[in-house]
Amino acid sequence: MNDQALEARVRDLREQIDYHNYRYYVLDDPEIPDSEYDRLMRELQELEAAHPELITPDSPTQRVGAQPLKEFKEVRHAVPMLSLGNAFSDGEMADFDERVRKLLKVDQVEYSAEPKLDGLAISLRYEKGRLVQGATRGDGHRGEDVTSNVRTIGAIPLRLLGKGWPEILEVRGEIFMPKKGFEELNERVRRKGEKTFANPRNAAAGSLRQLDPKITASRPLSFYAYGWGELSVEKLGDSYSGVMEVIRSYGLPVSPELKVVSGLQGCLDYFAAMSEKRDSLDYEIDGVVFKVNDLEQQQRLGYVSRAPRWAIARKFPAQEALTTVRDVEFQVGRTGAVTPVARLAPVEVGGVVVSNATLHNMDEVRRKDVHIGDTVYVRRAGDVIPEIVRVLPERRPRDAREVVLPKHCPVCGSDIIKPEGEAVARCTGGLFCPAQRKEAIKHFASRRAMDIEGLGDKLVEQLVDQGLVHDPADLYSLSKEQLMALERMGEKSAQNLLDALARSKETTLARFLYALGIREVGEATSQILAQHFGTLEALEQADEEALQQVPDIGPVVAAHIAAFFRQPHNREVIDKLLAAGIHWPRVEAPAAEEQPLAGKTFVLTGTLSRPRNEIKAELQALGAKVTGSVSKKTDYVVAGEAAGSKLAKAEALGITVLDEEQLNNLLANIQ
Repeated sequence: MNDQALEARVRDLREQIDYHNYRYYVLDDPEIPDSEYDRLMRELQELEAAHPELITPDSPTQRVGAQPLKEFKEVRHAVPMLSLGNAFSDGEMADFDERVRKLLKVDQVEYSAEPKLDGLAISLRYEKGRLVQGATRGDGHRGEDVTSNVRTIGAIPLRLLGKGWPEILEVRGEIFMPKKGFEELNERVRRKGEKTFANPRNAAAGSLRQLDPKITASRPLSFYAYGWGELSVEKLGDSYSGVMEVIRSYGLPVSPELKVVSGLQGCLDYFAAMSEKRDSLDYEIDGVVFKVNDLEQQQRLGYVSRAPRWAIARKFPAQEALTTVRDVEFQVGRTGAVTPVARLAPVEVGGVVVSNATLHNMDEVRRKDVHIGDTVYVRRAGDVIPEIVRVLPERRPRDAREVVLPKHCPVCGSDIIKPEGEAVARCTGGLFCPAQRKEAIKHFASRRAMDIEGLGDKLVEQLVDQGLVHDPADLYSLSKEQLMALERMGEKSAQNLLDALARSKETTLARFLYALGIREVGEATSQILAQHFGTLEALEQADEEALQQVPDIGPVVAAHIAAFFRQPHNREVIDKLLAAGIHWPRVEAPAAEEQPLAGKTFVLTGTLSRPRNEIKAELQALGAKVTGSVSKKTDYVVAGEAAGSKLAKAEALGITVLDEEQLNNLLANIQ
């Protein structure tokens, strides 16, 4: 490739990447998959590495690479970055609208409306279409130069799209961290044993003010524009919404929620709609900003003090508040999860009085260093259960008490276990514990377990709520009269259920084990256990070491099984079930050569509807070998969605490829 062709290819790659960034960040409508975008970027990186003389500051490859700074330089804003007045009620919004109408001498005003992002205000300066400076708001007149960090944010174009942009354009907006990115960042930080961020705003601010741009580049930051500062032209349009559309056409993201509304009622309706939508957005907002849409009217209204007369922020009620932890209790969920719950001194958060907050699990209690008696920040977001986000250890009283995980379930007295490597502690009284009763019975009766036809969720809830059933064994002592007394249960329905219960007594050991609802013991694992031990008695007596000798039973699952059978309550229920007449034929483990898939090798690839380990265990129980790579010795490749190189290799080698439906048909025909 000659020099001219090389320069043209580099230029073309940059234009393609800039265009696809615009589709992704601004339009939220990507045209190509990530893999194709990555291919374009890799080609550009390789060309620039081979020809460094072609690298320009606005190349998409230059988002990361600046040297760490010793400190941020001061930037003076050519046009001040002003704050907004706030309204905390509909009445204050009405006062704002009335002032605006009186000053303009009009009956109704058109407003632009958009969410008030909870991030960090930024000013982006473009000269001749190229990003030359990024500055924080600071005190509104002077900010900090964070250009190197701003350049790492993919949503901010290093050069403007299109043509006709002003020679100087300062775009104002908000840098924020999406909720999903915030959760992933905190998880990474937590795994390293470092302090997590309290909320997305703090995470965004801390990320942008890193002296090393490479750290900023590793953080999931984004950006929306919401205004402008210095312009080298008189104006970009006649309305705020019109100018924002122009800025959007230059490749800068603008809130997709931006809307023009009429009068006070339009503002109130928009605020109500955003209040409902707030929790479904992928970013934090703390209110709505309303601006007079007509720019000539904005100019007539002018400014007062440090805020414009033509704009206001209608704030949501505060979502965080300070209170104290009075006690910590432990609740048992329907799956046996034991969750610490803080009992708080009542405090108003987000317009609701809060007196309880989840602590998630004991790892979170330790990480946040929560003690009974602590002063804490509690956060509430919409209908989400309030949680403690931060402790103030400097306010800890001398008599503060450490939170200790109980050894026994507060509901049924069974042992509580917290397997190594897992965050959640659990009650082991699965068949007996009242907190888990309904779910245990629903699972026991399900089609792939005991297959009790007619015993649906609503009927189970009636039986438990009326005290007729306390554990699965009680199902087999129900009378027709008891059933007929239930809502929507006639004589025929009652008899049908009794007949179904009678039929269910004849089952298999594998189905019975699955019906017990032992944690992480699914259908395939139940089948393996039944084949390996042959009898329930042998399985009950097996310790963890013996259980780990079973194919595909690791230490975690072995611990769950052993803990389940150690509980006297669970053994009592099992004895009652056997006494009720549940039985099965003795299981004889087939010889390897008798197993239907003996000698066959499978490879699983792509996204499947069931966990791969479950499918793997089911195949192995039938004698198959499951490997991680495709070779000439592979008999079948099971391909789910987005299957990649393994599928391609299988096709190239002529190996039989099955989709999930074909696999299920194969298994159904041989079992």
